[in-house]
Amino acid sequence: MSHYELRCRECGRTWGNQPRSICDDCFSPLEVVYDYGALRAQTNGNALTRERISQRSPNMWRYAELLPLPQGFQPRLPVGFTPLFNAPHLAERLSGTAAAANLYIKNDAVCLPTLSFKDRVVAVALANARAFGFDTVSCSSTGNLANAVAAHAAREGLKAWIFIPADLEPAKILGTNVFGAKVVRIAGNYDQVNRLCSQIADEHHWGFVNVNLRPYYAEGSKTVGFEIAEQLGWRLPDNVVCPMAGGSLITKIKKAFDELIKLGLVEPKEVKFFGAQATGCSPISTAVKTGSSEIEPQKPNTIARSLAIGNPADGHYAIKTIKGTGGWSEDVSDPEVIDSIRLLAETEGIFTETAGGVTVGCAGKLYRQDRILPEETTVLCVTGNGLKTTDVLAGVYRTERPIAAKLGEFESYLQQTLDVAEVPEAIRAADEAVQVGA
Repeated sequence: MSHYELRCRECGRTWGNQPRSICDDCFSPLEVVYDYGALRAQTNGNALTRERISQRSPNMWRYAELLPLPQGFQPRLPVGFTPLFNAPHLAERLSGTAAAANLYIKNDAVCLPTLSFKDRVVAVALANARAFGFDTVSCSSTGNLANAVAAHAAREGLKAWIFIPADLEPAKILGTNVFGAKVVRIAGNYDQVNRLCSQIADEHHWGFVNVNLRPYYAEGSKTVGFEIAEQLGWRLPDNVVCPMAGGSLITKIKKAFDELIKLGLVEPKEVKFFGAQATGCSPISTAVKTGSSEIEPQKPNTIARSLAIGNPADGHYAIKTIKGTGGWSEDVSDPEVIDSIRLLAETEGIFTETAGGVTVGCAGKLYRQDRILPEETTVLCVTGNGLKTTDVLAGVYRTERPIAAKLGEFESYLQQTLDVAEVPEAIRAADEAVQVGA
């Protein structure tokens, strides 16, 4: 008997373990639930303790008991356990005070093997795909998931069919093709692609990670929360700021914290959850701001394509997580996204994709609104690597003219550079002099 099973999130009916995501009785989504009593009751050195976890390899599999993994599963990739950085320079810029020393970046821009948090969810989904007898795996994707499914399928020896909107970033399309997956570009947005995949899943015996394998897939996101708590010294933060596309990640980090509390691995604490979206696709943020508990679908229009889901599958539950914890949701424009990408890189040396720019930009607004306070411990979730979305920075940086490999040439170039830098400084000094005189 497995220590986990599927249960309807609304009516509570259980479904054992099988490739399905919807309850036949009430048509609500299914999620994985665990026998926490059994986990707490384990004896003979098998209890899940901080010490036992710390002795394991530094990857997401160190939390195996809290993941829906088939019996006998042996991981083939060291996914997860990405760095948690203290970000004092960014904190000062976002909060406007040098006292804000409690800001952290959870940096999944370096997650193996495809540089996004989607590697976590795919690793769990494909573990179950093989157990359910699928030889072909698939997904609808805004980019990062496509990369992850293709790479993990190659590693597992599975065939992969990937369905994407036609306007996806070139780097993400290339990052899927290179693993040998069959890529199908659809003339439409993500929501249209996802509807097609639901129809295909009914016709073909394929494991769709975000359709019939979705409950298992979503559980992989919890490892972000487990790691945050462990890396903070087995304590919970005051705030988490999380980008939202389908809305699953923010709910699963909350679930991870709740599970750690249930098992006595961390002290109970109220954590506020804040959702971040791009203004051009902000159905969850809009609902939170208007006080609605329901999602009004939107047509995406943003450079943050990895978040461009106009009808988020877990939007309702993301709203509940945000409101239930006393959090809030914000959104930022495309120019603000680009500015925030640059700010994170220039202050902390982290190059994030557009979704990370959304998170950083929204965090700045939350600080300015005093919804997040400088003295509070706050974690920003960066979920993907900037090398995947370099197209959005086209034209931002000029190409410098080459100079001859001669010292005199460099000295002349250096002086020109210093002269240019002094102009804005002179303007600022003149402005200050005018203000003093006034």
